[in-house]
Amino acid sequence: MQVLKQLLFALSMATLMGGTAHAAADQKAGAATAALLKSTADHSKFKELQRPFQSGPEVTKACLTCHTEAAKQIHQTQHWKWEYVNPGTGQTLGKRHVINNFCTSVSSNYKACASCHIGYGMEDGSKFDFASQENVDCLVCHDATGKYKKPSGFAGNPVTKDTEFPPGSGKIIRGIDLQAIAQKVGKTRRETCGACHFYGGGGDAVKHGDLDSSLEQPDKALDVHMDAEGNNFTCATCHKTDGHQVPGSRYAPTAMDKGGAHMRGKADSSNPATCQACHGQAPHGMAKLNDHTDKVACQTCHIPAFARGDMPTKMSWDWSTSGKRDAKGKPLVITNDDGHITYNGIKGDFVLEENVRPEYMWFNGSVKYTLLGDDIDKSRQPIAINTFEGGPDDGKSMIWPVKVFRGKQPFDPVNRSLVVAHLAGEDDTAYWKNMDWQKAITAGMAMVGKPYSGKVDFIETVAMWPITHMVAPKEKAVRCDECHSSNGRLEKVDGIYIPGRGRDHFGLLEAGGWALVALTLLGVVGHWLAVAARIKQTPIFILIIAGARWRRRGRLAGWRGGGRDRGARAH
Repeated sequence: MQVLKQLLFALSMATLMGGTAHAAADQKAGAATAALLKSTADHSKFKELQRPFQSGPEVTKACLTCHTEAAKQIHQTQHWKWEYVNPGTGQTLGKRHVINNFCTSVSSNYKACASCHIGYGMEDGSKFDFASQENVDCLVCHDATGKYKKPSGFAGNPVTKDTEFPPGSGKIIRGIDLQAIAQKVGKTRRETCGACHFYGGGGDAVKHGDLDSSLEQPDKALDVHMDAEGNNFTCATCHKTDGHQVPGSRYAPTAMDKGGAHMRGKADSSNPATCQACHGQAPHGMAKLNDHTDKVACQTCHIPAFARGDMPTKMSWDWSTSGKRDAKGKPLVITNDDGHITYNGIKGDFVLEENVRPEYMWFNGSVKYTLLGDDIDKSRQPIAINTFEGGPDDGKSMIWPVKVFRGKQPFDPVNRSLVVAHLAGEDDTAYWKNMDWQKAITAGMAMVGKPYSGKVDFIETVAMWPITHMVAPKEKAVRCDECHSSNGRLEKVDGIYIPGRGRDHFGLLEAGGWALVALTLLGVVGHWLAVAARIKQTPIFILIIAGARWRRRGRLAGWRGGGRDRGARAH
């Protein structure tokens, strides 16, 4: 019997251990399967990528052996063309054509600016081969190593071997291993999109205000969608890409979306990057809040401030003060207490701000630009670099939060035109090399084939950027009283009645209301006067008798300070 018991025990333990082992094996296999499902291909195993690459186009040529249509798709995008013809305004826009009040123009600074182009070798926009498939840069968006770099000054080309730049400076740019990077490509990430979009305008957080490097690994307080430990959205989660076409454009944004939430698997031509594309038209549990969605953009309430990631954004840039040098003859640089540059000899004065409350305006998605060659009347400054159109009565506008950027930039007072200045480069005409506006503007305008009088002036300008990132948690949304009050957030927005706003007074209604208040007050005062008169006419002996009766009932004990009653009240 004892032997039988031992045998049964051994069998049961073996079964248990076997089951545990199988469970562990199944778990391990499941984990491995999950890892494999992230991608259908291991690029390190591709024969085409198992060799050293000396240039970016060599990598792209290898990519195209499998991804045969990718470059053709890229050729149809704004990211590639840097050009957009607005069907509503007829204006030809895009980086190749617009003037801004940051670094003013790409047109004569391609070698520097092309570090953010998704192509290779853009030294001159007019001569660049936009039809070349091998000029498409696959790695700039699909690098998964974090090691891919395109330094400024190399026309959008990566550096593959250690290079001294600028020549004679002693500064070395380390070469990168294109083979290792090509074998580790993957989906786009916040970091790959941000490599350009976080650093637009000349540095981290400079341009947009709601896009900077703090969004690489943000917490929930900074952005509820991109929260690295929460939803962890990438840029492409909202900017859902199809055939490399990325929805959401600053040249023709969707200001009002009256469609419903998208249904997965159903064909839809609407913009998937809007708030309504996920949240629909009635996202709130409170009906009164949903009453606002016909006039107020979601961002107006849910982005109470931008530049909230401990990175200040530029709010103004004055080029007219540039040109100062330090005691050693080098461009003067001044920093604030936080180490951020507030003056640079090659750029001028900056105003930096954090946790900035947006300005608010009606916006219908139509944006008009002041372009090179447009007639400029200096007496009407500040000149709008771009204008957000819209109003309360057009049926297409919403109240939007906006970053308004104020600048002061070069201007031709004779031809009454904004100008292109050659800023970046190692030649003697580059402003950042010589700090000579005459040489820089003469060279810049010659590059774009536009006339220049030889006279230099400066003009005040403004530019607008819609705010749509850094969405705060709902607990941090704009409070009702921040708008429904005098001098609130929407004080300057015309064409809408906002209860509680000081400027929204309805004369007759308010006069009637105050009349009722006055009548009520008169009634109360009159009543007490009547009561007082009656008391005054009452014989004194009646008042004495009444007081004595109240005293006997103990009603006046506390009033007169009776000890026992006062003590009881104290307890």
